[in-house]
Amino acid sequence: MLKPLTPGLLKWLGLALVVIVADHLTKWWVTSSLDYQEAIPVLPFFSLVLVYNSGAAFSFLADAGGWQRWFFIAIGIIATVIIVRLLKQHTHDTRLAFALALVLGGALGNVIDRVLLGHVVDFLLFHYRGYSFPAFNVADSAITVGATLLVWDSLRRKPAEPTHAA
Repeated sequence: MLKPLTPGLLKWLGLALVVIVADHLTKWWVTSSLDYQEAIPVLPFFSLVLVYNSGAAFSFLADAGGWQRWFFIAIGIIATVIIVRLLKQHTHDTRLAFALALVLGGALGNVIDRVLLGHVVDFLLFHYRGYSFPAFNVADSAITVGATLLVWDSLRRKPAEPTHAA
C-alpha cells in the first residue's frame, strides 16, 4: 500500500519539479528561437547552440543505433525510483535531500526529452580558442551540481561511532 507523501518529501519533490520546469522552459525557448546547430555568441567563451544528443554525457553511445534511447530511459526510471526512496528516508537531511532532488529533477528532465523526442536537447556551449566543452542543458547542470553536492556531503559526514559490546 502506498504511504501518503510527507510535507518534507513534497518539498524535495517540488524542487525536482522546479528543475524539470526550468529545464523544459529553457529547451522550449531555445528550440523555438534557434535552428538546429545554429549558434549565437553570448560571451567570448559562451554561446547558445541548438544540438540534439541521442547519447549520454559527452554524447556517449550517441551513434549506437537507437537502442540507447530505451537504455537511458530505463536508467533514468531506475534512478528515479532509487532517489525517491532515498528522499523518503532522508527528508530531514537538508544537504543530502537537496542534492538528491537536483539529480532527480535533472534525470527526469532528460528522460522526458528521450521519451518525447528520442534525444536530449542541449544548448549551453562553453568554448575557448578552438576548444569546446560538449553542449549541455539545465538538467545536466542540475545533475552535475547535485552529484558534486553528494560527494561533498559524503566527505563531510563523520564516520559512525563504533559500538562496543560490554
